[in-house]
Amino acid sequence: MGNLSALAKSIGYRKKILKYIYGAKAGHTGGSLSCIDILNVLYNEIMNVGPENIKSPDRDRYIQSKGHCVEALFVVLADKGFFPESDLETLCRYKSHYIGHPTKKVNGVEQNTGALGHGLPLSVGTAIAAKLDDKDYKVFTLLGDGELPEGSNWEAALTAAHYKLDNLCAIIDHNKLQITGKTADVCNTDPIDQKFESFGWSVRHVDGHNLVQLKEVLSSLPFEAGKPSMVIAHTIKGKGISYMEHQIKWHHGVPSDQEYESALQELDNTLASS
Repeated sequence: MGNLSALAKSIGYRKKILKYIYGAKAGHTGGSLSCIDILNVLYNEIMNVGPENIKSPDRDRYIQSKGHCVEALFVVLADKGFFPESDLETLCRYKSHYIGHPTKKVNGVEQNTGALGHGLPLSVGTAIAAKLDDKDYKVFTLLGDGELPEGSNWEAALTAAHYKLDNLCAIIDHNKLQITGKTADVCNTDPIDQKFESFGWSVRHVDGHNLVQLKEVLSSLPFEAGKPSMVIAHTIKGKGISYMEHQIKWHHGVPSDQEYESALQELDNTLASS
């Protein structure tokens, strides 16, 4: 994709995230908007996975550890053709498979996630399986910075380095806010880079909304042979909607009628001025 078409794709995804959260009157708005550029690049530029090869043992794997931001994943999977987008009209409705966390009942979802600290351990196990099976596929996982204090993450980090999992890439959506406040105030994990490096990972920083930078860094895996790769993506919670950016209230806020129309207009204006 060219830069403008990639931007248009991200803006389209943002509009759909808002559309389905607005329709369902539920969802994790701010975090979905902060991670959507990462998902855009992964699914459209980096990963070898689509509805045509979803059963292939050689496909790349994506496991979304920050499962509560499933709206971002759903709109990308629908766009890639894993299921009809009309399915998302049932988001968070009675008996719908499209609930508030990833579930394997939805085509394209690799693992059930949502409880904090599950995605990285699952990804480590999947990466070990690739090594044992002599497969070349890569394993990607997206973590929220608010779930980093979970002990399971650090056990997984140790294990990944021990088994030299250079087929594993973890990406942290580092928007620096969580439901109860700033991540630095709730349980400070800084310096994240030095902690993972001390565990034996190779770490890079990137602007998590710069589509060019994201493509460049994710195209250069592994960063070091024999080491798992970590991308710290610096993002903004609520990115793209001025009244949502950096605001904790939009962790799972639902826009009013007026706020929804205002957000769509702002996104259209952003694209028109690009």
